[in-house]
Order: sequence, then C-alpha cells, then structure tokens
Amino acid sequence: MTAPHPRHRRAVAIPVGMALASALAFLPNIQASAVEAAPAAGAQAASLSYVVNVQPGHGPSAQVKRAITKAGGTIVTSYDRIGVVVVHSANPDFAKTVRKTHGVQSAGATRTAPLPSAATTDVGTPKVLTAQEAAAAQSAAGQDPLESLQWDLPAIKADKAHQKSLGSKKVTVAVIDTGVDDTHPDIAPNFDRRASVNCVAGKPDTTDGAWRPSAAESPHGTHVAGEIAAAKNGVGMTGVAPGVKVAGIKVSNPDGFFYTEAVVCGFMWAAEHGVDVTNNSYYTDPWYFNCKNDPDQKALVEAVSRASRYAEKKGAVNVAAAGNENYDLASDEILDPSSPNDTTPGDRVIDPSECYDIPTQLPGVVTVAATGAKGLKSSFSNHGLGVIDIAAPGGDSTAYQTPAPPATSGLILGTLPGGKWGYMAGTSMASPHVAGVAALIKSTHPYATPAMVKALLYAEADATPCTKPYDIDGDGKVDAVCEGSKNRNGFYGWGMADALDAVTR
Repeated sequence: MTAPHPRHRRAVAIPVGMALASALAFLPNIQASAVEAAPAAGAQAASLSYVVNVQPGHGPSAQVKRAITKAGGTIVTSYDRIGVVVVHSANPDFAKTVRKTHGVQSAGATRTAPLPSAATTDVGTPKVLTAQEAAAAQSAAGQDPLESLQWDLPAIKADKAHQKSLGSKKVTVAVIDTGVDDTHPDIAPNFDRRASVNCVAGKPDTTDGAWRPSAAESPHGTHVAGEIAAAKNGVGMTGVAPGVKVAGIKVSNPDGFFYTEAVVCGFMWAAEHGVDVTNNSYYTDPWYFNCKNDPDQKALVEAVSRASRYAEKKGAVNVAAAGNENYDLASDEILDPSSPNDTTPGDRVIDPSECYDIPTQLPGVVTVAATGAKGLKSSFSNHGLGVIDIAAPGGDSTAYQTPAPPATSGLILGTLPGGKWGYMAGTSMASPHVAGVAALIKSTHPYATPAMVKALLYAEADATPCTKPYDIDGDGKVDAVCEGSKNRNGFYGWGMADALDAVTR
C-alpha cells in the first residue's frame, strides 16, 4: 500500500466521481488524521479505560476489588456472567499491577488515548440520493419507489423471497454500530425500542433516543439498519428482511471509536433482550488486529470473545464484516500500518494465526466478504480460505463492476438520518445483507438455534467458484489470489447468500 490505512472499515463512503475501496491510495477522503495524545510534561497522568477479566459467573472477588482500588482503579461496571469488569484508572501501570492478583485472568487497556479519546475520525460522507435521482427511479408494480436502484436485492434473490415472506415481526436484528435514526420513515415501522440502547460508556444508557447518532456523527449505523429491515411500505427503499424488527445498539463514541467496553456492553445487551441476529460492521479499536502475545490485546480478545459467545448462547447469530483492506487473512503475515489508531499508528507485521480482527475473526462469528454488481469479490474486500464464511453485495466502484439498468450506481443504497437515502460501500454493507438473510431463516425456522441458522445459511448459499485470474482493475496484474474449491474458497466462503432459499427451505 502506498497510503496509510483508514482508521475504520465501517464506512467506505464514495463521494460523487471518486473511485472506491477502503484502504486503497485512491480514497484519500477517509484517511485518518490521528494525533498524539500524550499529556504535557508535568501534567497529571490521563485516565484510561481497562477490562479486567475474572472467572465468569460470580463477578470480581473482594480480593480483586481491593486490588483494583489499590492500583488506582475505579470500577465502572461489571458483567458478572462473563467475568468482564470495566475499570477507569490514571495509573499507567494499572494493568501490569492488577494482573498479579489471584483471580485476575487477564487485564488490559482498551485504548491508548486518554478518556475521552483525543483524536477525531472521518469515516467519509455517503453519496446522498438527490430528489432528481429518486424521481428518475423506475420501480415496477409492487416495489417501493427506490427498489429499482437496489441491484443488491436480486443479487441474493431477495426480490423473489419477498413474494413469499417479508420476515417475522417476532425476529429482531440488532445493529451494533454508530447509532440508528429510528425516526426515519423506512425504519420507524420496524424499530424495536426495547432492544435499543447506548453502550458508548461501557454500560447501558436507556435514555429515550440515546441510540441515535448526533448530527455530527456517522450515518453508518442508520444505513446498515435500512439495508437489513427498511419497511416495504411504499416509501423509499426495501430491506433484505423488511418484515423483521431492527434495533439500534450504539457503541461508537463521538470521535468514531468502537472501544472494547462498548462492544462488550453491546453484545451483552443484545443477549439479554432477545435479539436473534447482531450485525457488526466495524472492528474494535484501537488495534486492527489484537495479538494474544501482547497482554493488553489478549485481554481485549478475551473480553469481546466472552461477550459474543454469551450472545450466541442466549440465541443470537453474530454476523460481522471481513474488512476492506484486500488483505488475505489466511496468509502467513500481514503489514498493519494503522494501529493503534487513537494515538500514533506505526507499521507492524502480524501473524494472522495469532492476531485477530475482532469481532469478525472470533469463534462462532459469521465472517462476510463483499461482492460488486457483477458478482465478483469487491476490489477492497478482505479474503482468506477458512476465514471467509459467506459473501454478499457490498458494492464496488462502477468503473470495476457496473450494474445493469435501471440501477445506476455500483454502490449500496441505504437509509440516512433525517429521512434521506444514499449510497455507501464496503464489507460493512455486505454484512447486513447476510444478517437480513439470517433473519429470514430465523423467521422461517423460529425454533432454530444459532448453530442451526448458521448451518442453513451456509448450506443454502449459492456456491461461487474462485475468480481466476482476479484482475479487477484490468491493468494486467493479479489483484488478489483466491484459493479453494467451488463449494468453499477464500473469496466467497460457502458462496453467495440466498434469501429465496431462506424463506422456502
């Protein structure tokens, strides 16, 4: 790569006339501008947030609580069922000190910037659909007004699936993301207030509307929510599962960071509120990959893993985006130039077998790669044999994969805050397509366990052979190498998600 990677995968936003692909040099609009957050000489040490992992089931013992206090920590909240304690401390040696305590299994800082994080992020601006473009959409009878622009729906046979089922109101998909604007006319009919919350501080905030993004925050979560469950109501667009419920679990702070304590809170909230599917179109900051040979990063992997496993144990299928750097996640090594992204990132070579992108590479999580309008791996999509589970539309540059008319953009249409619609692209957009299909499977098989839903998801996927050679930009050079068979490979996993089979089998 010739340019630094963007800090987040969540929004590969494509301004008009700009080519696509998160982390590629021709997307300068979403590059990071991380700033050094070290305190000035003589200043009081800044507080950081930590997770302290103890034996699940009983919470921290009296001995652990005393050790936390003695080390200068203050307990913010404790998720006793999974043994994860969220702590704030200004002691730079807090984690090192508390790890020595009997009963502490691991502990680590969830960030490198002080509370609150001192950097700002730019996740890009979506291409907002203009009134003229909306008026020009030529949808057929029975379609919502903008449905003809959604090439992604027929790509997974969702249009045909909707003739048989829109999904069940008894099924809820939680969008763990930047927040959801539930006042949007395409989201309001299907919004699940009870399952929505703000988890940014690492503990639930149930204030009415706390799950919404502010005007200054990313529209990413709202876009994702519409892709999943925009109502088939004669307004705007149609979601993959327009009859199911959608909830907003806000875990991204105002600076755009998805920290471990917020992600843990998000999974735990979903677990305790009957959520059937979670969508996770992000990676957990500040490390793109968390390496288990680092004691801090090991603790973050353990905390999020416990939370995601608990959510699955309570009935949720966890679906996540594979990432937008065109990495081969099954390779021997990867250069990560973007971590830690909340202070000063630096180049590091990581071993993918020991370092994990969380939550997408955690056990049990459905890892989703992106495809474009021609059904090929999106130019930016991460890949890897044995890592990618399934593929779905995430969009691509129209210069690479042009949709058939009447669709006009190779990107993915979604809902935007303030009653708008617009285009974005990324594995962030592929993941909600799979979450929507999983919701349709759960609607068809209401008593299916998460393991059964995932088994059906993979078995019903349309097998897609490797693209060889993969020269997406047509310059005569191979842009990525696909390994594996037609039935399972590093580009498409078990194949393209199939919404029609989800409602008929």
